[in-house]
Amino acid sequence: MEADFNPLSFYEQEQLSLIEQWKKESPGMANHVTSTVLKPVTWIAEKMIPQAAIKGALDFANLIGKLLADESDLKRDAGVRSISELKQKDLALSDRLANEVHNWGIGMAGGEGGLTGAAGAIGIAADVPAIITLALRTIHKIGLCYGYEAKTKGDQEFIFGIMSASGSNSIQEKQAALAVLRNIQIHVMNNTFDQLVKQQFGGQTTLLTTKVLANQLGINLTKRKALQVIPALGALVGASVNGWYIKEVGWAARRSYQEKWLIDNHKIHEVQDGVH
Repeated sequence: MEADFNPLSFYEQEQLSLIEQWKKESPGMANHVTSTVLKPVTWIAEKMIPQAAIKGALDFANLIGKLLADESDLKRDAGVRSISELKQKDLALSDRLANEVHNWGIGMAGGEGGLTGAAGAIGIAADVPAIITLALRTIHKIGLCYGYEAKTKGDQEFIFGIMSASGSNSIQEKQAALAVLRNIQIHVMNNTFDQLVKQQFGGQTTLLTTKVLANQLGINLTKRKALQVIPALGALVGASVNGWYIKEVGWAARRSYQEKWLIDNHKIHEVQDGVH
């Protein structure tokens, strides 16, 4: 019922507006690296980033990313005894914590991309699993900033949904990923997630499998890393591309968990077609 919902603070209203803006933004950088001039290096990059390798990296990197998302510093900085306290504490506090995590991830991505990028095409083989691990670590830790630990299958699917939204190759893919996130959120709240796993709509399963996500990321990362195969440009491209990728991943995580926090704190209704 409407009366059960808590009023939004001015800050929360601002963030809700920014969440809606982010949802409407078209995927950026990767889709600009598709010109005919770049087709030869894009082909090389594609051979260096096979989908099977990405799928394997996703399965492994998610576990490693979760393990690397240490929570002790967050509890210290937030002044809480348990991460779960952040679910009801203060959105502005969670945002400040997430901003630090986000910036750290961007810096690490730039350094890692510069090192592997200096090796040209050969470096891509090491770069891809590393950047996927860092992306998943960033999502896991940003989730902790808002009080969310990845303990259930629903939590895991939510993280993959964020990966899909941040790595979308078109606005249609992004909207599909947002629809998955919305359905996960609603069914988890209603304790019907197990039913959701078995459901289908539009001829596709409602949940993202690692195979589907690997295909999407394969296209996205290939576009991003096309110029990295050129040795003279590798280090610069690797650093800038990886930093930008984690920037996009971080914003996808922050906006998604902000919205989840607002819903769980009865500040807004479950999202339906972009309307609160």
